[in-house]
Amino acid sequence: MAFELGRYTKPDFTEKKFVEAPDAVLAPAPRDKAAPENFHAMSIFPEYFKVKGEWILPEDSRMDCVAVYEDGRIFVREFRNLKKGDLCFLGRTENCEEGIYVHDNGFTFPGEDDAQANSFAFRQSRSRETAYSYDYSNIYELLEYERDHGYITWVMGPACAFDAGAREAFSQLVERGYVNALLAGNALATHDLEGALLGSALGVDINTQKPFFNGHYNHLETINKINTYGSIPAFIEGEGIDNGIIYSCVKNNVPFVLNGSIRDDGPLPEVYEHTYVGQDAIRSHVRKSTTVIGMATVLHTIAAGNMTPSYRVLEDGTVRPVYFYNVDTSEFAVNKLGDRGSLAAKGIVTNVQDFVRNLAKNLR
Repeated sequence: MAFELGRYTKPDFTEKKFVEAPDAVLAPAPRDKAAPENFHAMSIFPEYFKVKGEWILPEDSRMDCVAVYEDGRIFVREFRNLKKGDLCFLGRTENCEEGIYVHDNGFTFPGEDDAQANSFAFRQSRSRETAYSYDYSNIYELLEYERDHGYITWVMGPACAFDAGAREAFSQLVERGYVNALLAGNALATHDLEGALLGSALGVDINTQKPFFNGHYNHLETINKINTYGSIPAFIEGEGIDNGIIYSCVKNNVPFVLNGSIRDDGPLPEVYEHTYVGQDAIRSHVRKSTTVIGMATVLHTIAAGNMTPSYRVLEDGTVRPVYFYNVDTSEFAVNKLGDRGSLAAKGIVTNVQDFVRNLAKNLR
């Protein structure tokens, strides 16, 4: 059976509540980086604003940001990107009362039925007891579809770099076209390149899992050598690196965004050291993403998740869903994204190294 995207149904704007709704109220931003009083904050869902009698959907969205009206279109901007005089939408209601409608049930997915609407049912949370075989089948079909029609963004912690088999499996996904962008921190790149250079990750052999003598120097030696070359691509060429996650990205021109943290060693030359410059780099890919998969990194996954709406407006005006998976061994980690407002994210409790191997084994 061919993969079928979730189907989007627009609101029926002939309904009384839409017809009788007032135009949304606009007010200028009083200064740079500040919205007017009673500003409307965006959610992850499609939101429509009534302007001059017409209901308009922003083409691009992000939760906890401000909707701005400009030249007949609606732009969703972070507070830090607001400029004095920007016309911001006002209102805290969501059902047309103030000319704003949050369409939180616009998508219908294959296989959904009325049973899912039951108010009481067992085993509805995502936990280690959940059977994930159905999820795997869906992911295989989804990624096959997205390779040809979408933009697949991966958010990765360093765990995949700690195992030779997982590194090779993800490299295969890159080679086969299932990776359009990679978002990570200094650690993922450092330990993956350490594996390519010295065969270890944090000083532990990526094949045998046995520690090297003086292995705690290995990642520092790697960082220092890369910084000596001045860039990751120069290091890969100069040292003859021919394996690993970052090598495969460089070889296949897959962009990777590395964001720094307060505890980074080094960091590597490509790591963004300014938080908001790095955030903009992340969002440049999230804006294109139709599927996002976060693996074994709580903070980076939440960061990407909070920038990812539940929908994407395509060039032809079609509205399609954005799929988001969060994979981790911890139930706390996979469920935390929902606590932070990214309600569309689906969690899978498993070892990410096994997860990646399964994908590589089952995807063409």
